[in-house]
Amino acid sequence: MQQIFNFIFKNSNRILFLLLLCISFSLTIQSHSYHKSKIISSANFLSGGVYEKINDVSEYFNLRTQNDALAIENARLKSLLFKTVDSSAIKNFENQKTTLPEDIIVSKVIHNSYNVHENFLTLNSGSLQGVKSDMGVVNNLGIVGIIDNTSANFSTVISILNVKSQINAKIKKSNHFGSLVWNGKSTGYVQLIDVPRLASVRKGDTIVTGGQSVIFPENINIGTINKIYIDNQTNYYTLDIKLFNDMTNLGHVYIIKSKDRDELNNLEKTTKNE
Repeated sequence: MQQIFNFIFKNSNRILFLLLLCISFSLTIQSHSYHKSKIISSANFLSGGVYEKINDVSEYFNLRTQNDALAIENARLKSLLFKTVDSSAIKNFENQKTTLPEDIIVSKVIHNSYNVHENFLTLNSGSLQGVKSDMGVVNNLGIVGIIDNTSANFSTVISILNVKSQINAKIKKSNHFGSLVWNGKSTGYVQLIDVPRLASVRKGDTIVTGGQSVIFPENINIGTINKIYIDNQTNYYTLDIKLFNDMTNLGHVYIIKSKDRDELNNLEKTTKNE
């Protein structure tokens, strides 16, 4: 212990200099959005590279699980194609050239935090692949989160298991809306709040995205109602939602790019300025 004190005493000037330097850098970054964005982008690049190497090793030992999941999804898609009376319709369906309102970017989760209140994911796709902030992220089971920051080849996602996450959602059978949040307790459940009392709700009802934003298209699966609570102060329902997704075990995901987003945002800005 005495040696530690002696070292600090001998190098006190250098330690003080480094401390003040760190404080000045921190203040500069916090007060300038440009510097802050550059630091975040660089951090994403460095951490993304490390996470990708770690993920490559763990994924090697998890190939069977991933292959089983892909096989199940392929079987589901094929069953949808073959559930038609006229087999010729399948050929016509495959040859259709339809312009969809969303573009899909296929990506992979290389880091997943789910044991804190503000959870984030890291994906191996970034700005070079067309990823931008506020894009929705889903997989074959339902919603995953929203893009937060990007670097050239990586991006971070605000998980739905994040206490700051708030997503528009609705009860599928009745179209009554609410806000999807997370109370920070269980990784298998989220909450739908501010659901009006006039809504007909039952345990097992399906919850989907509401479509009242440009982040997620309407009717993407989220989960089912597990418990129903009544807020006596606001007279609204709070619904405990059991997620379709296992948020602790995520592989490939799909990033949704809305072509209508810029147009809608510009229109709303113009309307507010008038």
